[in-house]
This record gives sequence, structure tokens and C-alpha cells, in this order.
Amino acid sequence: MLPTMAGVILLVFVLFNWVGGDPSYLLAGKMADEAAIANIRAQLGIDQPYHVQLWIFVQQILTFDFGNAWSTGEPVSHIIASRLGPSLTVLVPLTILETLFGIALALGIAFVRGSLTDRAVMVACTVGMSISILVYIIVFQYFFAYKLGLFPVQGWGNSLGDNLLRYALLPIIIGLAVSIAPTLRLYRSFVLDEVHQDYVRTARAKGLSERRIVWVHVLRNAAIPIITHVMANLPALLIGAFLLERFFGIPGIGREVILAVERSDFPVIKAITVYVAAATMVFNLLADLLYGAVDPRVQLK
Repeated sequence: MLPTMAGVILLVFVLFNWVGGDPSYLLAGKMADEAAIANIRAQLGIDQPYHVQLWIFVQQILTFDFGNAWSTGEPVSHIIASRLGPSLTVLVPLTILETLFGIALALGIAFVRGSLTDRAVMVACTVGMSISILVYIIVFQYFFAYKLGLFPVQGWGNSLGDNLLRYALLPIIIGLAVSIAPTLRLYRSFVLDEVHQDYVRTARAKGLSERRIVWVHVLRNAAIPIITHVMANLPALLIGAFLLERFFGIPGIGREVILAVERSDFPVIKAITVYVAAATMVFNLLADLLYGAVDPRVQLK
């Protein structure tokens, strides 16, 4: 993890210094003189040699202090801390429901594999995957929020229970409707890969019921790629849910990234980029540990 993180830090530093341009001109404005620009460069430390700037960047990561956002003046650490809660309020229940429904439906399809029901479900999944998330958002907002008045269209409160059961519920339903089709297709392929293995034929020869074979033996072996898929997607979900956060006014990480890009707020973008990379490695580590817990034959060496 340490060499990977070092590579990420170096890559982010090079990209933002090469592609990002000189931030002093962005902060100073079009009418600033050379003295003001030089003063901003000194405050940001970008008048220093590159190795000194890199060390400053590493210190910012280690101390969780990226300074203040250029657009609002708010500390970047406070922005991330305050935006993380709303994102997790939506993404944690969504991930749990998506995984549970995907596994249950994939195992159910395994009982009727190759049948008309199996093919009809796959066609429905293909249709569902072909529809843009924007369509889901517009239709669900119009029907459930505007017509039926069951949910608010936008808003966010200070109470976790109120946010989860009121403001986040419709975004969670929309996210589940969008994600269940590709998840079901993927988990179905994981399950069917195991159904045709030798140990399944051996279990049938021993007289075990199809239900026990699927829910115990097949599920346990199919759990490893499922864990890989879930853990690999968790960090990306923080950024990938920006449409839901933007349309429903949820003050989360994804919405903050879009605002930072629109404002060229490099400190916020760099901080979120580095921390998402760190979260990716942590979740990969957790996936490796879960492999051993699910299947004792997996040894970590």
C-alpha cells in the first residue's frame, strides 16, 4: 500500500502542476499586477523548487490540512468532514440493499437457469441498463414526489433519522433501481460459473438438495468475486453519486467535487483525489481479509 500511495501522490502532484497551470493567476484575477501575483505564489509555496512543493504536498496529506478552498475560503478538511456524512447516509444503505437484492435474485435465477423466466429477467435487466439515470430521476421525482407527494424533491436536515427516512429515501430507491440490473447480471454470472463446477455435481451425487447446494456451497464460492465487486465499487460510489446529490440537493462529496471542478478549486480536488485513492487501497485490503474469512482455503502470503 505504501509504494502505491507514494505513486498516487507523485502522479497527482505532477498532473496538477503540469495541467493545472499557475493557480496564482486564478486567485489574483484578471486585473492583478505582478506584485500581487508574486505575493500569492509565495503564500501558496509555488515559488519554491518542485521538490520543496512536493514535500509541502506530502505534509498536507499527512496532517489532513490542505489549507482553505479557493472559492469559499472554508478549510478543506472541514469541507470533506461535513460532506462525508450526507454521502454515506445515501451510499451505505444503497450498497447494502443492492448487494442483498442482487445476491438473492441471482440465487433465485440459478434455480430456473435456462428457463423462460431466466431469459425474461435478463431482457428486463438489459432494458433497465439501457435507460439513463437521468430518466429514472425525472420519472421518480415526478411520480413519487410531485404526483403522490411521498417524498421531498430536495432538502437536507441535521438529524440522521430524518435524513435517512425522509430526504435520502427517494435517492436510495432511484439508485437501487438503476444499479440492480447490472448487479443482477454480474452476480448471476458469478453464480452460474459455480453451478457447473465439479463440486456441485459431487454434491448432487451425494443426494444434497438443490436449495442447500445453491445457498450453501455455491454462494460461499461465488462470494469471493462478489466481495471483490462490492469493495472495488465503494470508493467510486462517493464520486459516482454526484447526479443524485446534485438533483436532490444533498450536500455530499460527489456534489462538492462537481462544484470544485466548476470553480477550478484545486485544493478540494487534490484532497478528495488522494483520499479516494487511500480509501480504495483500504477497501482492497479489507477484501483480501474477507477472502480468508469466507473461504479458509484462501491464504494470505
